Amino acid sequence: MVSNFKPAKRLKHIKPSGIRRFFTLAREIPDAINLSVGEPDFTPPKHALDAGWQAAKEGKTHYAPTNGISELREALAQKAYRDYGLSYDSDSEILITVGGTEAIFLALMGLVNPGDEVLIPNPGFVCYEPNVLLAGGVPVSVPLLEENGFKPSIDDVMSLITDRSRVIILNYPNNPTGTVLSYDEVAALAKIAVERDLIVISDEVYEKIIYDDTKHYCLATFPGMRERTLVVNSFSKTYAMTGLRIGYIYGPKELISSVWLVHQYTVTCVNSLAQYIALAALRGPQDFVKDMVREFDRRRCLIYKRLNEIEGFDCALPKGAFYVFPNIEGFGKSSEEFVEFLVREAHVTTVPGSAFGNYGEGYTRLSYAAAYGQLEEALDRIEKAVRRLR
Repeated sequence: MVSNFKPAKRLKHIKPSGIRRFFTLAREIPDAINLSVGEPDFTPPKHALDAGWQAAKEGKTHYAPTNGISELREALAQKAYRDYGLSYDSDSEILITVGGTEAIFLALMGLVNPGDEVLIPNPGFVCYEPNVLLAGGVPVSVPLLEENGFKPSIDDVMSLITDRSRVIILNYPNNPTGTVLSYDEVAALAKIAVERDLIVISDEVYEKIIYDDTKHYCLATFPGMRERTLVVNSFSKTYAMTGLRIGYIYGPKELISSVWLVHQYTVTCVNSLAQYIALAALRGPQDFVKDMVREFDRRRCLIYKRLNEIEGFDCALPKGAFYVFPNIEGFGKSSEEFVEFLVREAHVTTVPGSAFGNYGEGYTRLSYAAAYGQLEEALDRIEKAVRRLR
């Protein structure tokens, strides 16, 4: 071992993911039901997987262009226009990445200077704060409070912006709360970004997973926003391709070029075969997505109803994604203590709200991206276990 070894100073404030911690803990319990990881329990569309096999047979296993195969970028340009009326140049304004997570990392590394402030949602996806810190930036929490429907208060956002503010990260539909913003709410945030000259990283990976006639509004469609917004998206959730790691970014050439430069020296290119699978999924019929969301909706109604019937839980009905984020303060335990209790006593894995930021304390995240029967069993176990806490 190297004598006097110390990790790089940039890792000083970086902590392991709270999600992975409890995922690993669950693996120690053979019959544990895992509701901790946001991964659809569906197999990707068969025609997409077949396209991957065909690409392999044709020897398409070599380096791909750094920004992604041209066919996929062109199909994504068509998607942006079809879904949102946005025109992006497939060569200079679209970048294929290793999932949405790499996309966020690249965006921050390419745009944030040491000392720049980055506004992040709290509670928010676990990679935001560590990536800001790795980029040398200063994370500034925007509280998402239950009394405000887990939506950012415009007054809070305005009060947190300083002359050092450079970027704001928004994530809707939201992980971990399942919140979706209305048109007026997105418009208000867009207005702030324009007036205060902020770059926006809009994490929209759950755009297709919405319920109850809710509509998703792409941030880049609002006045003055296309030129200052990086729209991050992914095939992971929409097509149940989490392990294939295919994400992408839309953005103006000026911003994409900086992000592309970091990407070039990070991964060289994204897995070639996975890109052909993603291409086929995007170009093919979309019945798979509709059917998956319909099933998620069925599970959403189950978990919402059952949790609210258990004394101690107070659960809001999510409008997007596949998570519930119930208030657990009635059990008199910290979120970590409560989650550890569920793992040990109910053999059900969830994630403590504190893993998503300090404003997540008092909550836990449960993923309903698990089979309906498994959810029923998990809820039965939880109900039985928590009786011992009262």
